[in-house]
Amino acid sequence: AAAKRKHDGPAARPKKRAKRAPSAPEPDAKAVPDGAGTGEYSIPPPVSQGKWKNKERVLIFSSRGINFRTRHLMQDLRTLMPHSKADTKMDRKDQLFVINEVCEMKNCNKCIFFEAKKKQDLYMWLSNTPQGPSAKFLVQNVHTLAELKMTGNCLRGSRPLLSFDPTFDKEPHYALLKELFIQIFSTPQYHPKSQPFVDHVFTFTVTDERIWFRNYQIIEEDASLVEIGPRFVLNLIKIFQGSFGGPTLYENPHYQSPNMHRRLIRLSVAAKFREKQQVKEVQKIKKKGSKVLIEEDPTEVVFETPAEEKPVEIQLVKPESKPIVKDKKKPRKIQRKKQKKLFRTEA
Repeated sequence: AAAKRKHDGPAARPKKRAKRAPSAPEPDAKAVPDGAGTGEYSIPPPVSQGKWKNKERVLIFSSRGINFRTRHLMQDLRTLMPHSKADTKMDRKDQLFVINEVCEMKNCNKCIFFEAKKKQDLYMWLSNTPQGPSAKFLVQNVHTLAELKMTGNCLRGSRPLLSFDPTFDKEPHYALLKELFIQIFSTPQYHPKSQPFVDHVFTFTVTDERIWFRNYQIIEEDASLVEIGPRFVLNLIKIFQGSFGGPTLYENPHYQSPNMHRRLIRLSVAAKFREKQQVKEVQKIKKKGSKVLIEEDPTEVVFETPAEEKPVEIQLVKPESKPIVKDKKKPRKIQRKKQKKLFRTEA
């Protein structure tokens, strides 16, 4: 057996095949006709073939004192914007200029900051850090993704279309806000966390001197829109030249602060109450006032017929007294009570 092994030599091992790119066809492979089987052997190229150039990063965070609805809205914006970053809540005592340093540490050049006041008023800052400009809004009518009336859905991380009202091109302050919205809400192309699909649209509509934000799903079959959420209304307060401050570029003349709005409501309720009190006082004065005497009508007594007068009779004799009828059952009841007492004492 040992001689045979030496004679035959070591067993030949199979040669390893050289690794090649999956897309390159083998030289020995037979030619495949064009009509059939091309998809079986070819591997599709990677989805994002370009290079990530637009390095926009948005910092989304808030101050302390926000309610649950604001927290949900902030989380919804983070899920819709794959190029966003989060941070811890900022103390109320800190000045807003500190946010520029926070953005620099987080390597962000845009910022969405939610500022809560009195645990009922919500303000949103949109800023291009650190040079500016920045805009301050009052947020109203907030509805989040978790609400059941929003039936739409979209792929997480997909890039949105941005749809703007024609008013944004007519006035200069709206044109500035449009550019700010584009740079903040649009997902950069070839972002590592984004998906290269477009299946939803952000709409910015100007109605009643306010900006209405909506998010809709684009259905492929008939290109109809179904709302996904979140939705909110932005009431512009001021536009500043710097980031979170600086000279004022524009101030909204139609803006009314929430404190003034609540004060006007209280004054209207108080005015209604005062009016009711005045009406009651006028009615009391009318009742106490002298009544107007009406002259007697001579024809009023024409149809009155006097009743017959009965003669007055004087009774001289004392009336007979009624006989007193004694109750015969009473002595029997007394006897029964006595017998019962006797039986009790004997027992």
